[in-house]
Amino acid sequence: MQKLLPGILAMAATVVASNILVQFLFGQWLTWGAFTYPIAFLITDLTNRLYGAAAARKVVFVGFVTGVACSLIGTQIMGEFGPLVTLRIALGSGIAFLTAQLLDVALFDRLREGSWWRAPLVSTLVGSSVDTALFFTIAFSGALTFLEPGNDVSWAGEALPILGLGPVAPLWVSLAVADWGVKLLLALLALLPFKLIVGKLTAKVA
Repeated sequence: MQKLLPGILAMAATVVASNILVQFLFGQWLTWGAFTYPIAFLITDLTNRLYGAAAARKVVFVGFVTGVACSLIGTQIMGEFGPLVTLRIALGSGIAFLTAQLLDVALFDRLREGSWWRAPLVSTLVGSSVDTALFFTIAFSGALTFLEPGNDVSWAGEALPILGLGPVAPLWVSLAVADWGVKLLLALLALLPFKLIVGKLTAKVA
């Protein structure tokens, strides 16, 4: 377990930072949390490459438990419009994180024998896409209001051109598309630190 401690601490720090930074807007469609959360996939993939899928799943579960703790704390903090974290946001965050990260681990493990970049890139792209789709749908889709009838998310259903350009869709779709775009970009950028860190640590072992 000691060898996993850096990954565990990094995952916990990433989840905590993302839960805090998601409260602050970056432009019209994003929050600062959109730029920190994708680091979780890099941490998972590094752990998977260095120590295997079982170790990566342990790191993921630490991140999940940390996220649940952050959500529970957030439900007790009142903002201008109610709790900072609603039930739907907590459900969406937890389900999306666990599903996407475990899918990332499984895909990475299946592709680990290929080119060095294929496993981290494909697993992160697929995991990030699933994460975005699950979170925004569960948290804001009008079709799922039964999950928390007392939570008014009508603002997220306002019909607007996607990212201000079109076609017209609920506001939460624009938020999801912007978030997804950042994740895809960071998935590509993360290949460089992935390569450098794996190379450095495997060289030390050798």
